[in-house]
Amino acid sequence: MSSVTVHFAVPAEVAFDYLVDPANRPQWQSSLKAVELLDENPPHVGQRGHDVTRVPGVRPLMVLESMTRPHVWVETGTWRGFMATLALSFEPRRDGCEVSASFGIQGSGVAALGRALSTAGAPAVRSDLRRAARILAG
Repeated sequence: MSSVTVHFAVPAEVAFDYLVDPANRPQWQSSLKAVELLDENPPHVGQRGHDVTRVPGVRPLMVLESMTRPHVWVETGTWRGFMATLALSFEPRRDGCEVSASFGIQGSGVAALGRALSTAGAPAVRSDLRRAARILAG
């Protein structure tokens, strides 16, 4: 698993509500064109949907695994033998909050590839979270 932390200039509740809502994800997550929910909003444990990525044909099935507002949110995605996990944790601060993202990619028989993709994803995850922090600060 890799991890990054980004400061948000808003309370943890505001950052949490924005980041976990699938309708907002294409605004801040650079890899997404859309999210197609299979279950209705609001976000809830067990909620499923497909990420429509900017990579043609890549549409992982995402499942909301755990959620405790405004502290933690965990989602997994599966696509063609790969499983990705993203966990967001929110730590209140006097001037907003810190959002930490832990993420990893696993695949059957391709552990080295999964580790490489997890490591390579750190800059993208950091950039996406910074974009979300700017949106909320604006």
